[in-house]
Amino acid sequence: QVQLVESGGGLVQAGGSLRLSCAPAGRTLSTYAMAWFRQAPGKERVFTAAIHWSSGSTWYADDVKGRFTISRDKPKNTVYLQMNSLKPEDTAVYYCAAHVSGSIYYAPSFGSWGQGTQVTVSS
Repeated sequence: QVQLVESGGGLVQAGGSLRLSCAPAGRTLSTYAMAWFRQAPGKERVFTAAIHWSSGSTWYADDVKGRFTISRDKPKNTVYLQMNSLKPEDTAVYYCAAHVSGSIYYAPSFGSWGQGTQVTVSS
């Protein structure tokens, strides 16, 4: 497993934007896909977006389509989540994760996780 480090969270007003970053600590990523999950207080960790590391193909949860964009910079070994038109319901801890096996929509399919970064959207 590889240690992942997220950054870029913070407090933003509704309608604002944030960009999250995630990179491995001290190692090169070697994975089928990278994903972002989020966990709101008292709720389960849920799929938000994923990207195929080689091809750049992307997948999104329905509630973020058209507002969030996942991307990766292979030379920098970094994955990003650009979040626009943020809503109070987007408030959560956001985690990046590296895929191991199984469906990319399910957290158990991912074997390496970051520590999470808090995103708070005020109304």
